[in-house]
Amino acid sequence: MNKYDLTITKLHQMVKEGIVPGVSYVIFDRQHTIKEVTGMAQVYPETELLKPGMLYDVASLTKVIGTVPVIAMLIQKGALSLDDPIKKYLPEFNDNRPTIRNLLTHTSGIAGYIPHRNELTASELKTAFLTRMQVEDSLNHQIKYADVNYLYLGWIIERIYNQPVQKVIAEQVLKPLNMPTATFNPHPANCVPTEVQEKRGLIRGGTHDPKGYILGESCGCAGLFASLKDLEIFSHALIENNLNGLLTSETIDLFFTDQTRIPGPHSRSLGWKLFHAKDHHLLISHTGFTGTWMVLDRQTDQGFIVLTNRVHPSAKNQEFLAARDQLFAIYLTEKEKTL
Repeated sequence: MNKYDLTITKLHQMVKEGIVPGVSYVIFDRQHTIKEVTGMAQVYPETELLKPGMLYDVASLTKVIGTVPVIAMLIQKGALSLDDPIKKYLPEFNDNRPTIRNLLTHTSGIAGYIPHRNELTASELKTAFLTRMQVEDSLNHQIKYADVNYLYLGWIIERIYNQPVQKVIAEQVLKPLNMPTATFNPHPANCVPTEVQEKRGLIRGGTHDPKGYILGESCGCAGLFASLKDLEIFSHALIENNLNGLLTSETIDLFFTDQTRIPGPHSRSLGWKLFHAKDHHLLISHTGFTGTWMVLDRQTDQGFIVLTNRVHPSAKNQEFLAARDQLFAIYLTEKEKTL
């Protein structure tokens, strides 16, 4: 397992250089696992050591850990179809063309500007997203990553289950997978802080994403808090036994194959970004704005999970993005050497 030395060195470097306050990570390679928690949980207004088991605001990992599995279960049960129009479930939406597939793969073309968005109530914000968005020419032609796609998916889940999307995720995904500390309602003391903002102060245990903060339990694009152990459990369940049997192998195949119907080297499956290994099989990856990241290889039973709070104390941290790209490249290179 010392073949991952460069990956681990890069992670330590990110902490040492202050690019992230601290990092919790796991590298698993078949039966072998490397796990470490190092650095600080908080650097402002006081310093606090990062401890094993602390919960991170995983931001957009909520999409692939929670919303995507629920949608996949609904597809598997025949409760909805990939090519159903959004308008079938959300009649307030003003365009018949975009589909469930478009939302999952970020090919919907849905875009728009909502004035004073962060000052609206949950009801006002939802109405604005459903009625003021427009469908651009990029529909079915271009991947444009946007949270709005997963807000819509969350509201579609709510229409089908008649309860808030985050409650559905907790009941249908988190509990069956026995993810011990994953929650949408964490105790702040157990959480790694995120940003220090003028209006909200130090954010700790509350959703960093402004849309998720307003929408609360009706947000399908962010809001989940999880520990490294939680994400390790999810990852093994996904790539080794079809989410503990919640989904069939055929349904999980949809996570590892291009679902965009758009040609190109970097495609999207159901929720996940796809990357090609050297032998051309596909692995999946997703990031979260707060500094979280997962990459999983179902074919070789390998994975890499990185949890940081790179938005603490400030979200103005472009250094992290470049460092993350370097880390990804280093990891993939070292991963290939183990095959």
